[in-house]
Amino acid sequence: MRQRRRLEDSLSKDAELARRTEDVAAYFDLAREGEVVTEELRKEINALRDFAEKLETQTLLSGNDDMRNAIVTIHPGAGGTESQDWAEMLLRMYLRWAERQGFNAEVNEYQAAEEAGIKSATFTVTGDYAYGLLTGEIGVHRLVRISPFDQAKRRHTSFASVYVSPEIDESINIEVKPEDIRTDTYRSGGKGGQHVNTTDSAVRITHLATGIVVACQNERSQHKNRERAMKMLKSKLYEYELEKKRALTKKVEDAKLDIDFGSQVRSYVLHPYRMVKDHRTKLEIGDVDRVLDGDLRPLIRAYLLARRDLN
Repeated sequence: MRQRRRLEDSLSKDAELARRTEDVAAYFDLAREGEVVTEELRKEINALRDFAEKLETQTLLSGNDDMRNAIVTIHPGAGGTESQDWAEMLLRMYLRWAERQGFNAEVNEYQAAEEAGIKSATFTVTGDYAYGLLTGEIGVHRLVRISPFDQAKRRHTSFASVYVSPEIDESINIEVKPEDIRTDTYRSGGKGGQHVNTTDSAVRITHLATGIVVACQNERSQHKNRERAMKMLKSKLYEYELEKKRALTKKVEDAKLDIDFGSQVRSYVLHPYRMVKDHRTKLEIGDVDRVLDGDLRPLIRAYLLARRDLN
């Protein structure tokens, strides 16, 4: 049924592309007949360009897992409050991006920091090709700004890491033995209703062999949180195995994209100038506020085009 829905969606978009193209052609015909339709024509061309770029981006997503939902985890780097605040800014950016895309985003785990920001956060983005669109966000993100937490108003550099894994379903079997994991329960903190904050409903699961840790606290029931956390763990174990297989290919790809393993994939500079720069594709965007408000389309598209050109 999912495959059928995607095929029907493709046919619908093909029909819409044809309709938009015909609308532009009709405006050109009116202009040739002497009608003043400059403004309308400009709007239709811009709308057609945006729609075509969106369709082109989708054609770049051909991986086996690209069509899946995505599980995103954000961790602040060294730097205390500065990096914790930056991690929360990234969380807001991705949630706004999901909203712009028409996707559903559900925060599974949110650990607030003492002064500001977050210690960690994990959320699931539900929508067609969510994982494929977000794969280019994996890595370290750097922020340069005048610190709002520094009374001397000095410039600070903060780092946060973003990790993305595909949400697996029943079609993929990942076996997790009870003796391979450690399960802890604790009282939920941060966002949530009164009930989740006053009972030990939150669940943290540690996979002993790999050190992978997942947590879920957004459900009222400990049972539901455990079930959700196990699904997240299986997704991360699946991505862990895929990553091992991709290791050699990734080294070659990173070298071609001019980035060393462990260095930042993107910089967001708010001072002394304002710019977002992707260090792999060399794309630079001057409207930092728009990017931080969730408009990641140019950055995602540039990454996917660069990845295609490597193959």
